[in-house]
Amino acid sequence: MALSCPFQSKPRWARRKEARPQELLAAALDLFVERGFAATRLDDVAKQAGVSKGTLYLYFTNKEDLFKAVVRENMVPVLGEAENIVDVHSGSSAELLREIILGWWERIGETKLSGITKLIIAEAGNFPEVAEFYHAEVIVRGNAMITRVLERGIASGEFRAIDPQQATSVIAAPVMMLMMWKHSFGGPCAHHAIAPHAYLKTFLDLILDGVLQPGSKTV
Repeated sequence: MALSCPFQSKPRWARRKEARPQELLAAALDLFVERGFAATRLDDVAKQAGVSKGTLYLYFTNKEDLFKAVVRENMVPVLGEAENIVDVHSGSSAELLREIILGWWERIGETKLSGITKLIIAEAGNFPEVAEFYHAEVIVRGNAMITRVLERGIASGEFRAIDPQQATSVIAAPVMMLMMWKHSFGGPCAHHAIAPHAYLKTFLDLILDGVLQPGSKTV
């Protein structure tokens, strides 16, 4: 007669079921940033998350669906928080612009999420649907938020009467470049790294000197 072991553990796949989606998203983020979209395999994501590929398909239908979930879980909420800051801010628009730029760097730029920018720019031509998703969910909302800050400053007389949409593109480009640099020359070529905080301080000083009305001081 066979004896059962009272201390037998549960099957591996039965444990921590509620944690699986988060583990899969964390593993996917690591691999997307490390390898890019094309080279990331769902088998490897499942393996790194410690689940079977079949388990992965219980939550995500394909790699594109998984990528969208990574962005919506990690980047979109940061945009929502920043939009709320813009909604309730009562100080100067220069202070608000500085807070938004530095906050984005703290929450996105300094983390592995900044690698998503490099992925999109590098692979947009081969995966236009993925690029279009990112543009709609992140870039459009981020640009609209910066434009709102500029329009706010123009309406109050704090900023010069510049074209806010064109100025938004000018403001966004150096921040994107800094994230790209971090994941190219700033990695294996560390001696080419840019000091991000010094870079952003100089960038904001130049931008604010450019948009403020003559005679105004930067914050």
